[in-house]
Amino acid sequence: MLLLNKILPLFVLPVGMVLLLLLFAWWTQRRWPVGMAIIVLYAGSTPYVSQRLIGWLESRYPAVAVAGVESADAVVVLGGILGPPVALGFMPNWTETIERFEAGVALVQSGKTRRLVFTGARIKWAGRATTEGEELRKLALARGVAAEKILVTRDIDNTATEAIAVAALMQQQGWRRIILVTTGWHMPRAAHLFARAGVNCLIFPVDFRSDRNRPVTAFDFIPKAEAWQLTETALRECYGYAFYVVTGR
Repeated sequence: MLLLNKILPLFVLPVGMVLLLLLFAWWTQRRWPVGMAIIVLYAGSTPYVSQRLIGWLESRYPAVAVAGVESADAVVVLGGILGPPVALGFMPNWTETIERFEAGVALVQSGKTRRLVFTGARIKWAGRATTEGEELRKLALARGVAAEKILVTRDIDNTATEAIAVAALMQQQGWRRIILVTTGWHMPRAAHLFARAGVNCLIFPVDFRSDRNRPVTAFDFIPKAEAWQLTETALRECYGYAFYVVTGR
């Protein structure tokens, strides 16, 4: 099922649209699909389009200052923070979502919560002997967080199973409310899934990619590889959120 969730969206993402249009043009010997493919390729690779798509997702839950967060029983940091595994003694490979980890540690050290929870992501093809949560636990210990304050959920493989695992942990620990930390564009889907799992959570989005105060310039219409990636990220997230809302799964 996880593989299907990763592969099927490709056909409705810009790269899939371009390939399908080009295949259709070759099959029918028509020119208009080629023009449509060029339009999709250009639009999807401009910062103007990517910033508005990702900005729309991030606008659902604006940033919150640490001082403005209410107290809760625990802070839950969603996975996807570490890159390829490294040998003992080497610096960790952080991904661009490192702010999730930093926010979790900051919330605990500021006294907003007494427990720091990482999720037990274990992706088969990632080549990791332990779960990501277990490795993040070691890194949090190195940052000065006490061992008794850190917990790791059971194994999970996506945001939906993270929500279920956290709900089970809350019931086991007798918690009433948690602080949910994830990337800003990921928060709408995560908040929906956690609410559906019965988790009472305060929202703490981080790692924002759009700047709503920056004026539009001519450079926003020049194609960039980074913008193409951000467009696909935003669309994939929109499709994932719509899937869970429509199917109720």
